[in-house]
Amino acid sequence: MVTASPRLAAPVAGVSAAATTDGAELLRGLGVDEQRGLSAAEVVRRRARWGPNAVSSHQARLLPVLWHQVRSPLLALLVTAALASYFVGERGDAVIIGVIVALSVGLGFVNEYRAEKAAEALHDQIRHETVVIRDGAPIEVDVTDLVPGDIVALRLGDIVPADVRLLEVTSLECDESVLTGESLPVAKHAGLVPAGTPLAELTSCALMGTVVSAGSGRGLVVATGARTEFGAIAAGLSTHQLDTEFQVGLRKFSMLLVYVAGALTTSIFALNVVLHKPIMDALLFSLAIAVGITPQLLPAVVSSSLAAGSRRMSRRKVLVKRLVCIEDLGNVDVLFTDKTGTLTAGHIDFTRALPAAGAGTEADTNACERDAVLRWGLLATENTAGAEPVVGGNPLDQALWRAPAVTGQLAALAGYTRVGVLPFDHERNMVSVLVRDPDSRLTLVTKGAPETVLDRCVDVPQAARDALAVEFLAGNRVVAVATRAVGEARPPTAADEQRLSLAGFLVFLDPPKPDAAGALTRLSELGIAVKVVTGDNAAVAVKVCGDLGLAGTKTLAGTKTTAAVLGTLTGAEVAALDDDALAAAIVGTTVFARVSPKDKARIVRVQRRSGGGVAFLGDGVNDALALHAADVGISVDSATDVAKDAADVIMLEKDLDVLADGVAEGRRIFANTIKYVLMGTSSNFGNMFSAAGASLFLSFLPMLPSQILLNNLLYDASQLAIPTDHVDESQLRQPSQWDIGFIRRFMIFFGPLSSVFDFVTFGVMLWIFHAGATEFRSGWFVESLATQTLVIFAIRTRRIPFFRSHPSLPLVLSAVSVVTVGSVLPASPLAHALGFHPLPAAFFAALVGLVPGYLVLIEAGKRVFYRAGATPPPARRRYSRTRALRRRAAGFSVRNLIPGVRADTVRR
Repeated sequence: MVTASPRLAAPVAGVSAAATTDGAELLRGLGVDEQRGLSAAEVVRRRARWGPNAVSSHQARLLPVLWHQVRSPLLALLVTAALASYFVGERGDAVIIGVIVALSVGLGFVNEYRAEKAAEALHDQIRHETVVIRDGAPIEVDVTDLVPGDIVALRLGDIVPADVRLLEVTSLECDESVLTGESLPVAKHAGLVPAGTPLAELTSCALMGTVVSAGSGRGLVVATGARTEFGAIAAGLSTHQLDTEFQVGLRKFSMLLVYVAGALTTSIFALNVVLHKPIMDALLFSLAIAVGITPQLLPAVVSSSLAAGSRRMSRRKVLVKRLVCIEDLGNVDVLFTDKTGTLTAGHIDFTRALPAAGAGTEADTNACERDAVLRWGLLATENTAGAEPVVGGNPLDQALWRAPAVTGQLAALAGYTRVGVLPFDHERNMVSVLVRDPDSRLTLVTKGAPETVLDRCVDVPQAARDALAVEFLAGNRVVAVATRAVGEARPPTAADEQRLSLAGFLVFLDPPKPDAAGALTRLSELGIAVKVVTGDNAAVAVKVCGDLGLAGTKTLAGTKTTAAVLGTLTGAEVAALDDDALAAAIVGTTVFARVSPKDKARIVRVQRRSGGGVAFLGDGVNDALALHAADVGISVDSATDVAKDAADVIMLEKDLDVLADGVAEGRRIFANTIKYVLMGTSSNFGNMFSAAGASLFLSFLPMLPSQILLNNLLYDASQLAIPTDHVDESQLRQPSQWDIGFIRRFMIFFGPLSSVFDFVTFGVMLWIFHAGATEFRSGWFVESLATQTLVIFAIRTRRIPFFRSHPSLPLVLSAVSVVTVGSVLPASPLAHALGFHPLPAAFFAALVGLVPGYLVLIEAGKRVFYRAGATPPPARRRYSRTRALRRRAAGFSVRNLIPGVRADTVRR
């Protein structure tokens, strides 16, 4: 026997070398007993040597967040120019600029760091576990606790937790597309491969981050963390929280503004120099204008919106694993869901046994025959049957063992001995058990989907087929039981499941949820098409969906066969279609019945090709592949560990109403964030045009650089309440996609409208109040801050503001407060230091007329803009393989990586 070495194992050569080495030799080299695994003490030693099995850290770090705030090249230029101004004598202005920049950066830093801490808290709530052999017993441990030398079990739907040399396999296949891009699963074995075999052909190993798509296996961990093939790739990616598609779009838009600002800033600077204005003042003014137009607070607004959204969703019983999932959930327009527990009550009850010999006649009242069907059904299970009900097993087995009728069968069951089992799989849709009765006779008992069991039976009475159709049309779940006498005691095979004799049917009841119809209506109002993907019979699913009013599910008059059901595809029909034909069929199909786990995943992948957002809701092991394949995998707190590990979103209740709340929250966050973007384009962009125009005829700078920055700081502060704002119901009815073309058109249309009132203010200050430089700057500062802050009430809705759409109280208070602060600054003790001058009361009287006029102009502009068809079309998204890899890598994350084995420093 190989015993665990008291010293640390030798360095692992890597998965490529392990694939060419015999398993027994690897076990000896790593000092591992295959049956006992590692001891707890040895695990501690190896973890100290190799570190956690992680490829990233989810700890919120101060310096990276700070760098996100200060990395703007325009901001760096402004600070540099301010320093130069300080050293040439303009110290007062330079200090003021420095203070305002520090406050602006600090505001963004605080909000983004809070969002990072929220993301860290989300990670801490989620555990991804795997089964490992330690001290001779199988236990579940967090994947990050694995060390080289661990013996791990691999099951259907698992994410492979490390690079593993396979020791035993049972029809094992792995989806390695996240590493290789190959869409077809790879069959695995426990033999050797030749030296030099490429990564995609390492069939004797299972690679970290790939998904078990079929079968099961057991293997030896040979590499963990960043030393795995998956980790080496993931370690080269950013460890910062995965950006949403919206945040990516914001960066692109910000760069567009940087280019525009760069061009206009250069023009403004050149124009001021030509007009013989002080070069340093002109440079600072130009840079301040450029900083003002760039939406520096956008990342903080987005991050704080997502963080606040995650807290609200948690209160609504929706837990997101990563902040990015909130936006993805809001983008969903197609939901594939299982029937059991979602549309139905989820509490399955066994109602009766129907013997085949007397089905549909009075003979089915024969108690002996009914008891025989029940007894065979109880014996045909993968669980060990005994005096106590089975633990675990599928929901139908659990319901069968809970039935009161089972009590009278326990004594009879005790006389049977199990000889062999052929486990259930989704290709055969049945389980077979070879049993020996008290008289030593051998009987093969097969239990499974009625369609497949009946295909393997001989002499099935027509009455039995008719009785089965009646049960299906009533919406009942049915399992068929068949038997055959066997002469040889050996483990059964699929070839033995032939020429069976139908014993009868087991009938189960799972009624529709009383509130499911209302939840389906809510999802429909949110623009989400709900499609049922079930392993159950098509007629049963159609009956349930019909009772709930789900569109597209009705039976042709006068027929009973599933082929005649409209809007329905069976697994066999799905398999007969190529991807293009399946994509076309999905549109008109509401029920996918008798589908395997691979069918579910394929349906989801094909639907994703059409664009939009695809969600899959499931809670079983057979749902894991589809959960991985979806844009958003959704599971429930009571789901299997495999399903919860595969999901992006966990609902604390299996209720479609809870899911609708989550979708609405995702869309609300998007809608509120886009308000900030549209405001920036309609006001900041106009301010830059105004500054450029004013430079043409003024002999002085229209606003000091410090005043521009202060204006921008106050404006940004007022917008931090946007995440609290209400959203019109019309904005929640369909996904809203990021469209930079729409933003650009909005900027070009509304920017000049903002400048119109700036120039009116210029005229009022120069020709009515005969203002000098200081008073002119004070007047424009107050008017500019008031218009660009208050315009949120017009921009936030397409309806008439305040009358048909009400803003949130925090947004109203923040906007009014900032306008008030801006109005009193010219008369405050800080006025002289900031370059302000008190304004006459007549100016504020004029302002009271100007601001409402500006808002009316914007409101009229809204009608013209949206009536002209400027509504952004739904975008079609394509997620890259890098995005998929980073989302997969999030499951292998710890708060702190041990020094020396950090994911961003280790490479192989």
